[in-house]
Amino acid sequence: MKPLIGITCGQEQERLFITRYYGEAIQKAGGIPVLLPVTGDQRLFGDYEQLLDGLLLTGGDDLDPALFGEEPLRGLGPVDPERDFFELELCRRFAVSHKPVFGICRGMQVLNVAYGGTIYQDLLRQLPDSLEHRQKAPKNRVSHRVTVENSSLLRGLLKQSTLRVNSFHHQAVKDLGAGLKAVAVASDGVIEGIERENGFVLGVQWHPELLWQDHEEQERLFVAFVKAAGRIKKES
Repeated sequence: MKPLIGITCGQEQERLFITRYYGEAIQKAGGIPVLLPVTGDQRLFGDYEQLLDGLLLTGGDDLDPALFGEEPLRGLGPVDPERDFFELELCRRFAVSHKPVFGICRGMQVLNVAYGGTIYQDLLRQLPDSLEHRQKAPKNRVSHRVTVENSSLLRGLLKQSTLRVNSFHHQAVKDLGAGLKAVAVASDGVIEGIERENGFVLGVQWHPELLWQDHEEQERLFVAFVKAAGRIKKES
């Protein structure tokens, strides 16, 4: 069987929501997408950890600043503490079991907080000289440039030291979590990519699920993630 990739979802009242592009990217890369509804039932966390071969943390609303010891600042958007808890707990369990984790946009921020890091609650107020990180162009168009560290996993996958990416966020990684390193930055210094040295633990601030059909380097991110999950599956 192909590797099973858990994909986190947002929620609003009685509805779950997620764009189709995450699942399409995982399927194209050779994985089986499994949507994960938010739950506080801790009995399920162990089941998810055993069943799934990889975890994809998706985009969405803001993280609750209480998670990294801060008071809410002006500019903070909607938060969902239940989703925060669910994703952070899954991320930490996958870290213990050394299974691949890929965080996209909010997902990269969740990854950082799971490892003890912090985030900017609102770039406009906390870094007023930063670039426009909420692009006005269509979602499948690139906006600003990022520079990628040469010795990183991300650089090896993208095969480019600089590239343009899309951008739809107002929060960003501030202080890095334990064991994580910044491997991509925008020209204003905002961190755009993080990773761990051991295993496949990767986060990007942009949205490759919206770019992979027209940008081969973005597709390689999903292919590498699914392959890493496949290796875990064979070893288990």
